[in-house]
Amino acid sequence: MRALWRGSISFGLVNVPVKMYAATERKSVSFRQIHRECGTPIRYEKVCPACNRKVEDDEIARGYEYEKGKFVIIEDKDLESIPDETTRTIDIIDFVNLAEIDPIYFDHSYFLGPEETGQKAYLLLLKALKETGKIAIAKVMIRAKQSLACLRPYGENRLVMETMFYPDEVRDAGEIPVSPEVKIHENEIKMAVQLINSLATDFKPEKYTDEYRKALLDIIRAKVEGQDIRIPAPREEKVVDLMEALKASLAMVEKEKESKKEAAGRGRRKRATS
Repeated sequence: MRALWRGSISFGLVNVPVKMYAATERKSVSFRQIHRECGTPIRYEKVCPACNRKVEDDEIARGYEYEKGKFVIIEDKDLESIPDETTRTIDIIDFVNLAEIDPIYFDHSYFLGPEETGQKAYLLLLKALKETGKIAIAKVMIRAKQSLACLRPYGENRLVMETMFYPDEVRDAGEIPVSPEVKIHENEIKMAVQLINSLATDFKPEKYTDEYRKALLDIIRAKVEGQDIRIPAPREEKVVDLMEALKASLAMVEKEKESKKEAAGRGRRKRATS
């Protein structure tokens, strides 16, 4: 795994030299835009509409739109005036409980691994976080942007860093209309709670798969092989009573549980007789 960034974790007077690795990757299927007539990929060029000509990379500057249609150009030398002592440091600010952070603040995940010279300090921080049950809140510079982040234990002996949104980057949920006047019957709440408890289980990430991506790859494979594509009939949406839907859902869950019990019983009997 290739390191994306090298620096150090700083807390108190302790520095932990680390490497940063991408912890996740997108598995989405990507498409190219092609000319339908000849099958050639479409090429995009950078064109200045005012000069009406193609612009080369060395002619392009970094601009900030401070008013509609008005830009100020920011050169590299302008950015040099910003203090850079934290550009290669993950500066720990606080230690907090993970349960206090709403998941909406989390952005990207990165594994942190120790440099050869930082093995002991890395394990010290890891074990201290485990002992206290705390996670670290820090600031870090990644790709010319200062990000808020949290550091936490991952697995037996690894640290993971989650970059986070700042509070002013999280939109106000109060703008979403929700009517407080809708009345919910007590029995509806009880049945909804019962349904949730019936479906409650331990989180096992390996059981979840991207069914849409699999179906899309099947279609692509079939098209490449010249097969016919079967289009399923659209599902008919029916408006049902909420209580009836809850009852039917509970009955379905119970039926599935009974089927699993029967299958497990047959398996035990088969093993016992063999």
